[in-house]
Formats: sequence, structure tokens, C-alpha cells
Amino acid sequence: MLAYFFLQIGNLNLKHMNVVKMLVLVGLSFVTFSCTRPDENSDPVNSGKPEINDSSVLTDDVNSADYWSKTKLVWNDEFDGNELSNDNWIIETSLAGIGYPGWQNFTSEGNLEVSDGTLKIISKKTGEGQKAGDYSSARINSSIAFTYGRLEIRAKLPNGNGSGLWSKLFLLGNNIGIVGYPKSGQISIMEYTSHLQDHIFNTVHTAENVLTGQKIAANSGYIPIETTEEEFHLYGILWTDKYLKFYIDDIDNIIYSFAQPPSPNESNWPFSKSFYFVMDTAIGSEFSDGNGVDDNIFPTTLEIDYVRVYHAE
Repeated sequence: MLAYFFLQIGNLNLKHMNVVKMLVLVGLSFVTFSCTRPDENSDPVNSGKPEINDSSVLTDDVNSADYWSKTKLVWNDEFDGNELSNDNWIIETSLAGIGYPGWQNFTSEGNLEVSDGTLKIISKKTGEGQKAGDYSSARINSSIAFTYGRLEIRAKLPNGNGSGLWSKLFLLGNNIGIVGYPKSGQISIMEYTSHLQDHIFNTVHTAENVLTGQKIAANSGYIPIETTEEEFHLYGILWTDKYLKFYIDDIDNIIYSFAQPPSPNESNWPFSKSFYFVMDTAIGSEFSDGNGVDDNIFPTTLEIDYVRVYHAE
């Protein structure tokens, strides 16, 4: 079965609301996805992936003012060409309501496109609308996992001017198939719900802040970005053994920080191990803040220019 919790988002500075509540999935430990990748027999979502790690953060002064001033690119996908790289990405598929919340079917065909230098995750209305299975979208995860670094995604969010979409650019713990969620941890580089346009938010999920009585993931609150649906923006994190720092467009524009607790353990700081990228758009169900799905917004596209990982030098 699936379990959910209320993620409370504050500080909206909106006249018509003080606090928005949305349901966010925390039952990934119970989820089994079908994945499409040539010559892959095991389940790549629930097994360890090859890793790119930066152990230098353990000995360097990561709090120095110039620590991130010089970096080297260690992994990237610029989405050149006309097809998704099987070396870099795995396509996840699932039917609506089976293995993942929402009204969308995650498919391997018709909802992903690589063209003109960008990856496009296309959300469509495929049925009459307003119920599970009447929509389709896509979800992919990286074939490589990473520990520490500067990780960033340049993206333009869906421009539908209506409610019903939940787009996410995030990281999941590479050991999720062993310990399950939320013990694996989750780092949401960017989350977007289309009922509140021109805003994004970040969340940090641990077993402690999800499984305790409060059941509230650490979060930034909604962050206003006037052109998030019209223009590309850079969404990134600076990740060391001491902190997670989230930024938009520039590493000096830190919008949210999550520090390592004084007594770190697997429950409150699962971020000393590798994580992999996940990118998707879900449709409907709990992710519209009671506003439902506006069928006039389809088709609509989450467009990704590139994904890059850097290590400090």
C-alpha cells in the first residue's frame, strides 16, 4: 500500500492563502516500477547503480568562501541528438494508481522527446479526462548515482496556466531497494505545482522528518520566480558532508540550506552516500490542492536543457 504525508508550505506571501497543504508521496518503499532499458535484466530502480563520488569534501574546508569558485565537470547530458541516451537514463513505466500516485500513465513512448538540444517530458490528455488513466506522462532516472558535488539542471517548467501538474527534479538514495523510502533519503532540487504558477519549492526527506509524529519534510516554502514557465532557469544544489544548499540560476543565489545535524545518523542525515537523478511530471489526484485538473492545459511540456555534475577543485 502507499503512504502519504502532508507537506506544509509556508511563507507564501499571497493574499488569498497563508498555508498550502499538498500530499507528497512517501511510500516508495512499497513501489515497484517497470523499467525499459536494453540488455537490463535486473530492476535498475531498486538495485545499486554505478557511482561517481567526490571524497575530497571529507578533508577540504567546504565552508571556505571560495570552495565552489573552481570546479570540474565530471558528468553531464546536454541532450544533443534525437534520442534519449540509454547509457545515461532509464525510462520508468507504470499505470495510473499502480506504484505511483496520480492520474497519469508513465509511458516509454509518446511522452519523451529529444530535439533541438533539449529533453521534453510531455504530459497529455489521452482519454475523456478527470479520472485515472486519462492522462500520460514520463518519468526517467539516471543510470549513474553521485555522492557530493554541485548538481544542477537547467529547465523550463510546463506553461499550461492551470492546475493539475506536479513536476519534479530530484534525487533518490541509491540504496532505496535495500532500505526503502524514506530511509533512503530524497533531495528535491525543484518541485512545481501548476495551481500556483511562478513558484517552486525544495524539500529534504529523511526518515526522521518523515516517520516522526510531525510527518513534515524539511522544506523551503514556495519561492517566487516570475518566469519559471516562460524561460529556462538553473536549479541546483551544493552538496557536501556538512550541508545541502539549494540555488537558482547562480551558486551565490542560495534560496534554502539544510545543515548536517550535530549528531548525524542514517535517520537524520542519509546524505553521505550516493543518490541518482529522477525527473517527471505527475497529473491530478492529490497534487492540485483541491483545484482538480484543468484539461485545457494539455499537451504541456517540462523541458530540460541539460543535467550537469561538478566537483570542486
